[in-house]
Amino acid sequence: MRVFEMKNQLKAEEALQFLATIYLVYQLPVPGWLYWALLIVPDLSMLGYLVSARIGAISYNVVHHKGIAVAIYLIGLYLSNTELLFAGLLLYCHSSMDRLSGYGLKYPDSFRNTHLGMIGKP
Repeated sequence: MRVFEMKNQLKAEEALQFLATIYLVYQLPVPGWLYWALLIVPDLSMLGYLVSARIGAISYNVVHHKGIAVAIYLIGLYLSNTELLFAGLLLYCHSSMDRLSGYGLKYPDSFRNTHLGMIGKP
């Protein structure tokens, strides 16, 4: 029962982070539609899997790492750069959305093997 409870707690945390980034984006002087139009762009990082599972995992993990998203946001804050603020929030929100859906950071052996467990059909 505890695993079920923990999984729900993690999903609730990701949902809250997802909603918080949406709120922050709408505080920026950027059209709201642009955010929604670009929200799935970070998934282009999966194209690395066309080269190999290792390269795919690296490219996916770099783009979906929340620490990198926060760093981009903080640099944007320091430089008063709206585009960097927007990019950091977009990456963070996308990562929260993926984690909420069960997609985690990838291990180099397979796209299916994530830090949240195996995904997809065997």
